[in-house]
Amino acid sequence: MAKRWVKRPEGSNWGDFGEDDQLGRINLLTPEVVLKGIAEAKTGHRFCLSLPLDYPGGNKLNPRRHPPQKFSTQREGGIPNFNFPLSREDERLTDVICDDAVVLHTQYSTQWDSLAHVGEEFDADGDGVAEIVYYNGWRAHEDVVGPPSSETHEGSEARKLGIENMAQAAIQGRGVMIDLEKHHGHNRQLVGYDELMEVLDKDGVQVEPGDMVCFYTGFADVVLSMNKAPSHEKLENSCSVLNGRDPRLLNWITDNGVVAMIADNYAVESYPAEEGEGCCAALPLHEHCLFKLGIHLGELWYLTELAQWLRANNRSRFLLTAPPLRLPGAVGSPTTPVATV
Repeated sequence: MAKRWVKRPEGSNWGDFGEDDQLGRINLLTPEVVLKGIAEAKTGHRFCLSLPLDYPGGNKLNPRRHPPQKFSTQREGGIPNFNFPLSREDERLTDVICDDAVVLHTQYSTQWDSLAHVGEEFDADGDGVAEIVYYNGWRAHEDVVGPPSSETHEGSEARKLGIENMAQAAIQGRGVMIDLEKHHGHNRQLVGYDELMEVLDKDGVQVEPGDMVCFYTGFADVVLSMNKAPSHEKLENSCSVLNGRDPRLLNWITDNGVVAMIADNYAVESYPAEEGEGCCAALPLHEHCLFKLGIHLGELWYLTELAQWLRANNRSRFLLTAPPLRLPGAVGSPTTPVATV
């Protein structure tokens, strides 16, 4: 079988972890790196880093993503299997059963992006024609199936790069908080390399290879304050976002060896991004992280209580445990991350 790619995108790490790699920078989460994260757990205090999964509410943040729909399972005859006394089927039994199900958009609320979430039209095989490929040259119609062949959406799954790879890697390591809200409040602020370095310098924050970097902007606080009835204008004009068009910021991500980029906002980066030149990605930081470097992105995390505790205790590092659902073929997943300080 021919090699999937003969050239790789400029600035990418395709092949560095092996031709068949599906983990990307997660490969840097070695046992030694995990132990560095464990060493940051000094008090035993824990923080839940997930929003309630029915937030932000509605679909103004993304018109294609909708809140979870919960319903009970059904017993024979269509009887709801909720508050169901088993004595109705056998008078000797005393149990009462509740059993439910949910239709869940995997990237509606607190989530991980898998490496199959964003690809690119790129001439990976060198034949002069761009084809749809994803991280490490995995091909759309051979390795990442789609689009679905029927209204049931069957066939729409990632055979490669699915979120189950991240789940099996048992994501745990050192988290590093970058507190943008401390410096910019809830004002809309486009953060490029210069602005980021200023924050890191003022707060004495260091980022090392294998770290999972969290950006606290206050956006999740804004989302919670709207009580599941978000204002489109407020969503678009609140809190800091990274400038994915800043090449020095992208180089910083390349050079520092981070495993994941996480924020409490919608996309980590500004979306829509600043106007680019010529043919370019709509989501340049997504392109750089997911497509080129295999860096997973976490979005809409709830970082407030953790960030405030770290701020009060003059710390920026913590143990982060954050596996996604082990859902084969999914391109994203809800997560309930836990920080231990």
